[in-house]
Amino acid sequence: MKSILERSRYLAFIGVVSLLIASVAAFIWGLLNTYRVVMMVISSLGSDKGITIGFIAIMDSFLIATAILIFTISLYELFIGEIEAPEWMLSHNLYELKGKLSSMIVLVMAVKFLEMFMQGQDAIELLYTGTAVTLVSAVLIAFGHYGKKD
Repeated sequence: MKSILERSRYLAFIGVVSLLIASVAAFIWGLLNTYRVVMMVISSLGSDKGITIGFIAIMDSFLIATAILIFTISLYELFIGEIEAPEWMLSHNLYELKGKLSSMIVLVMAVKFLEMFMQGQDAIELLYTGTAVTLVSAVLIAFGHYGKKD
């Protein structure tokens, strides 16, 4: 039984492979968004009002792709074995991984809110969304701060 449980850590390999595929897909999505926005800039000679929103969408797609890649590397490091990567990409325990997830969620919500703001959404809807983003961000930051292990 001990041997089976010790080897079960390799089940995380399923998650690593799945996350790596998702990360590659997200980077391709970012590349396609970049191509679309560059073509918009060229065809409109920079006068299209959607260009700014397009650039924000590019940042968002690469931010998500990078977050997925960080999780892929960290999951591998936590459950399977050591990997050579920059220290900031690694999580040495689940608490650090959770902290990185919280940080990325806050950042993605902020980018999405900025995208809505730039699109000129209805003021009340923007207020509700901004309030929700603020509350969720505050909770995630508070959990990260007060839940620290000493």
